[in-house]
Amino acid sequence: MPDDLNLSNLKPAQPRKDRKRIGRGLGSGKGRYSGRGLKGQKSRAGSNKMRPGFEGGQNPIYMRLGKQRGPYSKDAMPMGPHRTFTQPVNVAALEERFDAGAEVTVEALLERGLIKNTRIDVKLLGQGELKKKLSITVHAASASAREKVEAAGGSLTLLREPKERRPKRRPESTRRPAEAEPEAEEPQAEAEPDVEPEPEPDPEPQPEGDEG
Repeated sequence: MPDDLNLSNLKPAQPRKDRKRIGRGLGSGKGRYSGRGLKGQKSRAGSNKMRPGFEGGQNPIYMRLGKQRGPYSKDAMPMGPHRTFTQPVNVAALEERFDAGAEVTVEALLERGLIKNTRIDVKLLGQGELKKKLSITVHAASASAREKVEAAGGSLTLLREPKERRPKRRPESTRRPAEAEPEAEEPQAEAEPDVEPEPEPDPEPQPEGDEG
């Protein structure tokens, strides 16, 4: 039988191994350069404090890649973030997961695993068939989804009012001419050209003669 466990024979389950002490002379196995190699940035003190993505001073990859146009930051005013994201939910999923007459909210969608979280807006899409009468409350919905919900006798409430999209105005230089025929212009009376009258010639001087 093994000896009783006490402080004299207590040992860890995994045997300890002391770390290699570097820089203790050429005969220690880790002397001279202490495992850092010859010169260079990584042989200097503080070389482990480089930021993530640092590529030795050359242009990093996140600067070499192409950029999308527009404001990027979430607080860029007045336009806001470059892109917005929504979580799609199809009406076919509501037909499977909800009973007739149920209230479909963002929290109910999260409980049934149709969305991942409630921080991102939910948009209802019209893929599939919906035959149950449901009271749906989401952030946005497509036109086809609204038609199917109303056709089944349900109601759809939007948490965010849809933004009106303004038609893009093309510059005048690129606009196409109007298809309508131009109105016929009334003929204008021809104006007589202005002709300056010729000056009358001066009378010839008469020679002075003896009178009488």
